[in-house]
Amino acid sequence: MMKREELISKWLDNNLNDQELQAFKNLEDYDDLVKLHTNLQAFKADEYDTSAALETVLSKIKSKKAQPKTHWIKPFMRVAAILAVCFSLYYYTTTLDTTITTTVAQKTTIELPDASSVSLNAKSLLAFNKNHWKKEREVELEGEAFFKVAKGSSFNVITKSGTVTVYGTQFNVKQRDNYFEVICYEGLVGVTYNSIETKLNPGDSFLIIDGKTIAKEKENRSTPSWLNNESTFKSMPYKTVIAEFERQYNVDITLLGIDSTQLFTGNFTHDNLDVALKSITLPLHVTYSKTNNTITLRGE
Repeated sequence: MMKREELISKWLDNNLNDQELQAFKNLEDYDDLVKLHTNLQAFKADEYDTSAALETVLSKIKSKKAQPKTHWIKPFMRVAAILAVCFSLYYYTTTLDTTITTTVAQKTTIELPDASSVSLNAKSLLAFNKNHWKKEREVELEGEAFFKVAKGSSFNVITKSGTVTVYGTQFNVKQRDNYFEVICYEGLVGVTYNSIETKLNPGDSFLIIDGKTIAKEKENRSTPSWLNNESTFKSMPYKTVIAEFERQYNVDITLLGIDSTQLFTGNFTHDNLDVALKSITLPLHVTYSKTNNTITLRGE
C-alpha cells in the first residue's frame, strides 16, 4: 500500500488515480490536509514550490498531533492573526512617506500638507509623511530646494549636514557633498549645525564648504537664480560649479591642469549646453572638448 507521505505528495501535484484518491480521502487527517492546503493557496507566491508546501503541511500536522486538544486555541489564533495583519497594514499605510525625486536636468514643484510649496532642483530628493504631518512636521531633503512657506506654518527641514527650522518664510536649502548652504529670502529661519542654531533674516546666508564656514555678502535676489534656469556663483570653488553643471546637463566633466579649488564668479544657463560651457570656461581661459556625454576641460 502506498505510504501516507507519497499520497499527500501526489495529491499536491494533482497526480492521484481513482484508487489512490480514495486512499487519500480515507486518511484520518484528510479534512485538516484540505483546509491547510486551501489556506496555503491564499498566500501562494508567483512560483509555487510543491516540496516546500509538502514540508509545511507535514510539519503543521505533526505539530497538531503532538498538542493536546484545546479547541479554543484555533479561533483565538485566527482572530490574533487577523488583528496582526490589520495592524501591520495600518502601520504601513500611516508611516509611509511621500517621496519625490528629480533626475539630472529635471526640476519640479511640490505642495506640502500645509499648502507650503517646495521647488526641487535637479538630482534632489524630498520626503515627508502626509498622515503624521500635524504631529511630526518634518521634511527630509537631499540636494537643493526652495521653500515658500504658507503663512503661519512651521516645520523642520532635515538634511545630512544640518536642520533648518521654519518660522514662516521663503528660503533656499542646498545640501550636496561637503556643501551646505541656506539663504533666507523672506521672514526668518533657524539653521542648526553642530548643535548650534543660527538665525537668518532676509538676505542672510549660512554656508559651509568642506567643513569650513564661508562668509557671504547679503543676497539681493528675491528668489534663487536656478528657478529661472540659471546657476549663479560668486567666489565659489570651481569644483562646485562643475558639480552643478553636471547635474543640470547630464554630462561627466574631467579637469586637466586646472585647480578645482580656485574661486569662480559667474553664471551659466540650463537651456543651452554650448553657451553654458563658454560661460564657465572663458573667464578662466580654459579650453574644452566634447565626446558624447564626456567633456574635458584643459587649463592653459
